[in-house]
Amino acid sequence: MSDIIYPSGVLVAGVDEVGRGPLVGDVVTAAVILDPNRPIPGLADSKKISEKKRELLAPLIREHALAWAIGRCSAAEIDQLNILQATMLAMTRAVARLAVQPGFVFIDGNRCPSLPMPAQAVVKGDSRVAEISAASILAKVARDQEMLALDALHPEYGFARHKGYPTKEHLAALAEHGALPEHRRSFKPVARALEGA
Repeated sequence: MSDIIYPSGVLVAGVDEVGRGPLVGDVVTAAVILDPNRPIPGLADSKKISEKKRELLAPLIREHALAWAIGRCSAAEIDQLNILQATMLAMTRAVARLAVQPGFVFIDGNRCPSLPMPAQAVVKGDSRVAEISAASILAKVARDQEMLALDALHPEYGFARHKGYPTKEHLAALAEHGALPEHRRSFKPVARALEGA
């Protein structure tokens, strides 16, 4: 993480998203401002650590951070805007909901949403910037919990196992049972299932 230059004298937030690829549910983002006096060991890209470790780290992040917030865009908003624009909007929502506003924001990826403060996109930022790592963990845990809740309502789709991604199991369930209101109708596999309904 040493090649990232932090601006001096301002609070820095990290922002990441989870859920651009799934066929169902919200795209979820998180923004986190870490407390330099309360380091959290073990922060890493949420995709590279186990679900158990994410579940342990998430409450630590929420407790130790100076501020954190979740932003999201619904399946209907994704269908209306497209997934990229919905992701950018969800990121702006997460930053706006921070109880403390940062002076600078690191965004995971190669582009920044429109924000009222300076921001920098960082490719593979979830592995290179601690604030983005923390955000990736909070977003991943939040979205996984939403998929577990949806699974409880509709166990025939297997959301607890594939988290809404287009696995063989999910595609087979779509073909057999059709699309739910939470499915993203602008995504081709869902559109095909609706055509066949």
